[in-house]
Amino acid sequence: MTEQVFLILSIVAVLACVVNGFGILAIIKARDWAKKAMNYFMLFAAGILISMPLMYAIPMAIQKNPLAAIAVFLGFLFLYLSNELIGYHTSKNLKFGIIAVIGIGVHSFIDGIIYSITFSSSIFIGLLVAFGMVLHEFAEGIITYTVLMKSKVKKSKCAFYAFIVAALTTPIGAFVSYPFVSTLPQDVMGLLLGFSAGVILYVGASHLLPEARASGARYGYLAFLAGVALSVGMILTKIL
Repeated sequence: MTEQVFLILSIVAVLACVVNGFGILAIIKARDWAKKAMNYFMLFAAGILISMPLMYAIPMAIQKNPLAAIAVFLGFLFLYLSNELIGYHTSKNLKFGIIAVIGIGVHSFIDGIIYSITFSSSIFIGLLVAFGMVLHEFAEGIITYTVLMKSKVKKSKCAFYAFIVAALTTPIGAFVSYPFVSTLPQDVMGLLLGFSAGVILYVGASHLLPEARASGARYGYLAFLAGVALSVGMILTKIL
């Protein structure tokens, strides 16, 4: 079972890296299409990442450990505060956009850890998370490349740095954390799953959804509802 979990985790982590790289390539080769597609990817991912924690991951975390509800709040608060810190430094002076890039790298590394936690808790939860998180990697690749460009990094190096920072850090986070995470007792896993659910909920509700809606994507709500429908459908299939 452990070998199966690690195999699936490895495939998902590498896929996240590839999709992130595709986002970087898309913004270089087809800027207009990439910016338009990014919004629909974010809305679809938001639909999954909002509904999945509320309907399945959080209840399972609380079942493993009643204190997991506190961990959900802490996960949400952690990502909120870290994003505020990154946003503050970036908005003060764009030449310090490198701070935002470092922040993206840290968050991408945390994404890898979240994959380890969710797959170690349940392959089903891991796959649900993967549907949303992997899709949001496309937008993350575009955003990282754009921030580097605004930071006056040479155009020839932007793609390389963006791939290193935003794409490779996710599988590294997954592979580094999995040997440790997979050995933890169930009550600790409940806390970690709750924390991860809080992080995922923030990504979907407070990051992806508002950002995509602000773009005014035509019929974007359909992409969001499609993500919700996929998540709810998979959950109902599992629990009924």
